[in-house]
Amino acid sequence: MFANVYGGYYVVNGNMLQIIPRPCKVLVVKATPRPYHHGNLREALLRAAEKRLVASGVQDISLRELSRELGVSHTSPRRHFADKQALLDALALRGFERFDETLGRAARQQRGQDFKARLTKLARAYVGFALKHSALLSLMLEAKHRPDAPRELLEASERAFAHAHTTFAEGQAAGEVVPGDPWRLSIVVFSALLGLVSISTDGKFKGVTLDRLTGEIIERIILGLRPRS
Repeated sequence: MFANVYGGYYVVNGNMLQIIPRPCKVLVVKATPRPYHHGNLREALLRAAEKRLVASGVQDISLRELSRELGVSHTSPRRHFADKQALLDALALRGFERFDETLGRAARQQRGQDFKARLTKLARAYVGFALKHSALLSLMLEAKHRPDAPRELLEASERAFAHAHTTFAEGQAAGEVVPGDPWRLSIVVFSALLGLVSISTDGKFKGVTLDRLTGEIIERIILGLRPRS
C-alpha cells in the first residue's frame, strides 16, 4: 500500500533558507500483530507442571519458572492460578479425572462377569495407573488429605474410588461378598495394591511382574471376602 507524502530539499535564497517541497510516494507496511503464543495458557501450565513433577518432583515447580519456560510474563499465570498450591490442586484434580476414566473403563468392560473377574480387572487398572503416573498419584493422594483441599478435588476423588465401592456392593448383592460397608472393603484392596506398588522396582517384585502378583493378591483377598456358610 502506497501513501502520498511530501518530502523536499533546502536551498539558500539570498539570506534565506528555503525548502522546496516535492511530492513522493512511500510504501506503508503494517506490522502483523504478534499472536499470543499459548492459545490456552492454563492448559500449557498444567502440562509443563506435570512434566516437572515427573522429572524432579513438586519442589521444582514454580509459577515463575514455568512462565520463563513458556515464554510469557511472570504475572501471566496469575490469571489462572493464584499461587503454586492452586496449580498443584488443579494438577491433582486432573489426575483424579484420569483415574476415574481408567477405573471406569475397567469396570464397564467386566459388566456381567463374576465378582472375582471384575475386581481383578479393576485392581490391574489401578496398578497400571499407579506405575505409569506414580508421581502424579502421590500428589493426588496428598492433595485429597489436606484439610483445606478444594471441594471439587474431593468430589473427583470420590467419583474415581466409587467404581470399587460399586463393584463390592454388586458383589454383595450377588451373594459373593460378605456383608459390610462396601467402601471399607474396597479400602482393604486399594491399600494392599498401593503397598505392592510401593515395594516394587520397574513394575516387578523379586522378578515377578506386578500384573501377576495383582491377580494373586486378589485371589487371597477374595478368600477372606467370601460369605461364611
